[in-house]
Amino acid sequence: MNANVGGFDKWVRVVVGALLIGWALIGGPWWAWLGVVPLATGLFNVCPLYRLLGVNTCRR
Repeated sequence: MNANVGGFDKWVRVVVGALLIGWALIGGPWWAWLGVVPLATGLFNVCPLYRLLGVNTCRR
């Protein structure tokens, strides 16, 4: 799969995902585990929703 997430978008996803997972680990709500999704899309540089919408924030 080609990368479609990059730059500022990537780092926002990683930070938000990590914060949500951290919150879940210290007793936050169950839905904070959804932070896995933005974390994974930020780390792997691929977002299936972006692909469906034709969005590409990666400069490669």
